[in-house]
Amino acid sequence: MELPETDSEDELAPGWEERCTLNGEVFYAHHGSKSTQWTHPRTGKKKTVSGALPLGWERQHDDDGSVKFVHRETGRETYTDPRLAFAVEETTGLHDLRQRFDASSTGLQVLHGRDLSGQVAIVTGANSGIGYETARTFAFHGCTVVLACRDVERGRAAMARIKKQRPFADCHVLRLELSSLASVKRFAQDVVTAFKGVHILVLNAGAFNAPHQLTEDGMESTYQVNHLSHFYLAQLLLTTMQACDARIVWLSAESHRFASMTHSDDICEAVLSPASRKSFVPILAYNNSKLCNLLAAFELQRRFGYYGISSYAVHPGNVVSTGLVRNSWLYSALFALVRPWSKSLQQACASSVYCACSPDVARCGGVYVNGCMPCMPSRQSLDPVLAYRLYNLNIRLIESIMGSTAFTLLRSARGAAETNLRLSTKLI
Repeated sequence: MELPETDSEDELAPGWEERCTLNGEVFYAHHGSKSTQWTHPRTGKKKTVSGALPLGWERQHDDDGSVKFVHRETGRETYTDPRLAFAVEETTGLHDLRQRFDASSTGLQVLHGRDLSGQVAIVTGANSGIGYETARTFAFHGCTVVLACRDVERGRAAMARIKKQRPFADCHVLRLELSSLASVKRFAQDVVTAFKGVHILVLNAGAFNAPHQLTEDGMESTYQVNHLSHFYLAQLLLTTMQACDARIVWLSAESHRFASMTHSDDICEAVLSPASRKSFVPILAYNNSKLCNLLAAFELQRRFGYYGISSYAVHPGNVVSTGLVRNSWLYSALFALVRPWSKSLQQACASSVYCACSPDVARCGGVYVNGCMPCMPSRQSLDPVLAYRLYNLNIRLIESIMGSTAFTLLRSARGAAETNLRLSTKLI
C-alpha cells in the first residue's frame, strides 16, 4: 500500500495548483493535463473564500491588465490571491463540519486574516475579562465595536487600551445597566439611532455567586443580569439585526447541566426570580440562568432563523480567571489556584468569536459550542416546551415592568417615526 507523503487531506499532489475566481470560488488547475476542476483532487469537496480580501490587502492591475494583490502596510506584492490562505470547505450541516479550531485556539487565531470592516458588533460587559478580549479581537479586524458597560469610565479606559494597540480601531462606549430594564431600552434606542444595523450581538456580561438581592425592577439580580435583560436587549434589536443576517451569541456554561429546572412547571417566576432569600442558592441561580440562555438561544433560532438571524450558545471555558468570582473569596482562591491550567482570556473568547464570525457555522444556528466545536448540551436545554414557556414568561415579565410600549423603539434619528416590535415578540 502506497502511503501519502503527508497526513494533511488538504495537501495537493504534485502538478496541482489551487486558485480562485474574483467572486471567491476556489478551483484546481493541473499543469500536466492543463485541466481545471471545482473539487479538491484529494477530498472531492468544494471550497470557497470570503468575498472580501484579508485585512490590509487591496487588489490592483498591472499595465498589461493582470491582477495583483498589494499589502498596504508592507508594500508586498503577489499574484496569488491572499484569500486562498483562508479557504474553507463548503458544508451542508454539522455532519460534515471539519474542526479547524479547538479549546487551545484564541479569538485572534479564529479571525486571522479576516476583514470585518463595515460590520457593527455589540459586546456586553466589554470593559474587562472575556468581554474585553472579545471586543478587542473584533476591533483588531476592522469591526465597529460598541462596548456596552455598566461603568462608562471603565469602558472608556478599555477603549483607550484597544486604541493604543490599534489606533485605527473604531470603538464606542455606551452605558448598559443590566439590573435595569429601562437602561436596556435606552441603550437599544441609542444603538438604533446611531447605527443602521447590527451584525453581531455578544451577550457576555454576567454575575456569579451573587447574594440574593432584588433589582430596581423587583427581579432577582442573577436572573435579570444574566438572562432577562439580555433577552430584552436581543428582542429590542431584532428588527435592526434582521436586515444584516446577524448572529447572536449567548454565553452559557457547562454548569447549565446542573440546573434545577427539569419540568415545564419549573419555568415560573417563583423559581427563576424568588422574592425571598429563604430558598435561594446562589450557585443554583447561576446554573439556572445559564440554562435559560441556552433555551433562549435555541428558541430564537426556531422563531427567527428563517428571517436571517442565527443564534448560538457557548461555553467559554472552566474556571477562567476573570472578575466574575469577585463575590466569593472561596471561588477567587480556587480560580487563582488552578489558573496555570485554565484557559487564557484570549482562549476563553475564541468560541464567542467563532460563532460570531466563522463561515463554518454560518448555516448552523441553534447550536451549543464548546472549544470552538458544536457539542451536545443537556437534555433540558433541547426541550422546546421549556423554551416556549421561558420565552413567553420573559415577555410577560418585561411587559409587566415596562408597560405596553416595552418593545417600541424610535427608528428615526430625529425621533419622528416609530416601529413597534411587538409583532416579533408576540406570544405564539
